[in-house]
Amino acid sequence: MRIKTFFIILITVLVTIVLMNNTEEIDMWLFGTTRISKLVILAVVFVLGFIVGALIMRPRKKKVIAEEDDVYPEEDSQDIPVNTYKSKLSDEDRDYIS
Repeated sequence: MRIKTFFIILITVLVTIVLMNNTEEIDMWLFGTTRISKLVILAVVFVLGFIVGALIMRPRKKKVIAEEDDVYPEEDSQDIPVNTYKSKLSDEDRDYIS
């Protein structure tokens, strides 16, 4: 068993034990007094913490910086002649392709 799997199981068991031992209702003020179970409050806080942690720990996208030579017009634009933009092809290669 991998260590990551072990920690996930351990955290899940501990959260379940804490939630099941806090099922009594409490008075909570949320723009008015309401009776709500501690179980609901703890579960919501745990889920929100998990979502925030997952968003923070996700891998970041690498930014790709295009060089000036790599920028070409779109293929749909028919009004721009082929020779007006920079190309990595030599004149010899362009003659061969044409």
